[in-house]
This record gives sequence, structure tokens and C-alpha cells, in this order.
Amino acid sequence: MTLIILLGVSFFAAIVLAFVGDRRFAPEINILGSAATFIAGVGLAVHVYYEGPMIAGGNFFFVDAFNVYLTVLTAFVSMTTAIFSRRYMRREREHGRVSHWGMRFYHAMFQLFIFAMLLALLTNNIGVLWIAMELATLSTVLLVSLYRTPTAIEAAWKYFILCGVGIAQALFGTVLLYFAAEKVLGEGGEALLWTNLIQVSGQLEPTVLRLAFVFLMVGYGTKVGLVPLHNWLPDAHSEGPTPISAVLSGLLLNIALYALVRCKVLVDLSTGTNMAGNMMMGFGLLSILVASFSLLRRKDIKRLFAYSSIEHMGIATFAFGLGGPIATFGALLHMLVHSLTKSSIFFTVGHASQMHGTQEMSKIKGLIKGNPLVGWGLVFGVMAIVGMPPFGVFTSEFLILTATMKDAPLLAPLLLLGLGVAFAALFRRVQPMISGAVPSNQMPVKASHIPIILHMVLVLIIGIYMPNFLSEWFHTAVGLLK
Repeated sequence: MTLIILLGVSFFAAIVLAFVGDRRFAPEINILGSAATFIAGVGLAVHVYYEGPMIAGGNFFFVDAFNVYLTVLTAFVSMTTAIFSRRYMRREREHGRVSHWGMRFYHAMFQLFIFAMLLALLTNNIGVLWIAMELATLSTVLLVSLYRTPTAIEAAWKYFILCGVGIAQALFGTVLLYFAAEKVLGEGGEALLWTNLIQVSGQLEPTVLRLAFVFLMVGYGTKVGLVPLHNWLPDAHSEGPTPISAVLSGLLLNIALYALVRCKVLVDLSTGTNMAGNMMMGFGLLSILVASFSLLRRKDIKRLFAYSSIEHMGIATFAFGLGGPIATFGALLHMLVHSLTKSSIFFTVGHASQMHGTQEMSKIKGLIKGNPLVGWGLVFGVMAIVGMPPFGVFTSEFLILTATMKDAPLLAPLLLLGLGVAFAALFRRVQPMISGAVPSNQMPVKASHIPIILHMVLVLIIGIYMPNFLSEWFHTAVGLLK
């Protein structure tokens, strides 16, 4: 019942908002739908915490400590983003950047996007996982082009083409998985279920699974934003509405990485080698280094933090590839704190861009004096995202670096180089924007206090003291991913 509510609310809300998405009460429907989804997600998590993994819907759904944690995170960030978008999108509508039809489209696609992400997380079928990822891609492609400017349409087209090619590679990898499984499990849907694949992993043909993971790595790696498959991500972030940038960085990249990690576990069990992990480490480390140095030359504030997302997804990918209890725990924690921190940063960035009428960093000044919430929110957000203590990102990066020094010491200097360059680049770029006098053309905005403050408080609490239930949750998930 909880699963039906969890998936049904967002799907039903998408249909309703397709008709009333520009009415005065539409943002409230968007918020209520997201809040109901979050409550259902918490209920499902409590059930799994006390009762253990569950299979539902005639083996169609599978819930364990790994995907239910991401389900709660997805529902929570979606809810806070819906709260943020109430004021943000209303201002965009008032200034004529979004039309009547555009607002209906925005609210409906937002809820459809939530539905697609939750379906990808909770399905037990690798074919449905692929379909859900494609649905999430299509809904966000349409949202990236919401402003209908030439640059927005170009960004959406690039997003569609690159991720379309990537998802086609993932489809071929999925077909190869089925090809290996149907020889053991027989023809039909049973050979597509994660739970069945894990049980017979030792009987699957290792050569086929190695080849399958190559295609899955390229396909889902494109969605994660890993270098050199990342070119769509900065454009999509800079041209789409800021709430969509927040959920793209904070949620969609996590879902793609989730799919990749599930496939890695299956391939590891079948081949008895760390081939999949080595590939993830290579792509992850390359992403960290390229994204970190790319931060030095960014001029658009949303593109700046898009490259930061590439760097941090590279860190999580590298850690999952490295494996082991410490690195895997650190990767799970990093997905959590990065999602909370990066979405909060995009909230402040969206308000800063509205205040100055531009996303060009050289024209954004005096944020602390102009709007203390936006200015200090950006300060603390950057402090958190670069890994300064006592924020949670410091904890996750420390764990990952410790595991790297233990299990792959030759790679530790490269990891440190990437982290150090990103640290310096972000502070160098952000410091001029928050200090100085307030420009005469700066416009006042009503900032969304709750999402910004709530996210930063949670990241700070996790960095100082991790609750026992969260630690146990992660340890259970680590046991599933060994």
C-alpha cells in the first residue's frame, strides 16, 4: 500500500497539474504532492528498517537499505525544491520568462520527473529501470527547454542527443545481461529481475557480463555526467530553470549512479574480479581532475556548480569502484550530503541570478549586504561543498581519502590534487560575488528561507553527529554492496 501511495501521488499530481498548473494554487498542489510522496517514502523506510528487505507487486518491486535510502532522499529534495520553486517560478512568470502553458508544463513535468526517479529506484526489473531512466531523461529535456530561448533549445537538444546515445548503450548492456541470464533462468521476465540475477550470479557467463558492463558504464555513466561523457550537463544546468538544476544535480545523477552500482555488484559476483570497479575508478578519477581544473575558467555561476557536480559524482563513482567497507560507506554518505548541499547552493544561486538579472559571475556583487540569506547561504554552501569541517562533505571525503591511501595509495595524490584545485577554484570565484558594495541595479527578491536553511542545517548535523539509525542504515547498505 505504501509503495502504491509513493508512486501514485506523483503520477496523479502530474495529471492534475497538467490542467491547473498555472492557477494560483498550482504551486501549493506541487508542494502537497511532493510532501505526501516524502511521507510515504519515510513510511516505507521505517518498514524496511525494522522488517528488512521486501518484495512487492508480484516481484515487480524490490526494496532494501540501498534504494530506500535514496528514495527518501529523492522525495525530500523534491519536496524542498517544490517549496523553493513556488516563489522562484512565480517571479519568472511575473517577468514574462515563462508563459501560461509553460507553467502548466513545468509543474506537470516536475511531478512526472519525481515519478520516473522513484520508479527507477524501486523496480526489481532491469528493463523497467531502463524505461524509467529514459522517462526521467525525456521529462527533464522538456524542462531544460522551458524558456524557449535559442540557447535553451540548443542545450535541451544536446542533452537529448548525448543522453539518448548513452541510454541506447545502456539498453544494449541490458540486453546482454538478459542474454546471459535467460540461459540460466529461462526466457521471460524472470531473467530481468535483480533478485533472481543476484541469486544465480555465479552461473552467469563472465565474458558476457564483462562486455555488458562496458556498455552499461558508458550508458549510465553518461547520465551520471562522468568525463568524457559530461558535455550535456553544464549546458542543461545553465539554461534550464534553477529548480530543475537543483534536482538534476541533487537527484538524477544519483539515480544513474545507483543503476551503475547495482550492475557492478552483479558483475563482480559473476566474474570474481574487480574489472567493473577498476573502470569506475578510472572514470571517476578522470572526472574529478577534469572538472576541478574546469572550475577555474567558468564565467556563468550555474555552469560553475554544474562542473562541481561532475567532480562530486566522480568522487562517489571512484569510491564505489574502490570498494571495501570504508570507501563504500563514504560513497553512500557522499551521495547524501552532496545532494543536500548542491541543491541548497542552486537555491541561493537562483535567487542571486534573479537579484542581478544575470548568471554572469562578474556582474554579481554584494550578496551578503543585498540579501543576507542568499549571501550567507552561498558562503556556507561553498564551505560545505569544498569539504570544510564540520560539514558532512568533509566526513565523506575524509573516509574516501582514507580508504584510497589504504587500498590504492598511488591514486591518493591525484585525488588530493583534484580536491585541492576544486577548493581553490570555488573560493576564488565565489568570494567577489558575496563581498563588496550592492550594485545600484540589484533587485529585491523574496528568498525561500526554509529549503536553504533546512538543507544546510542537515549537512552540518551529519558532519558533527551522525544519528545511529543513519549509521546502521549505511552499514546495512554497505553489506549489500560488497
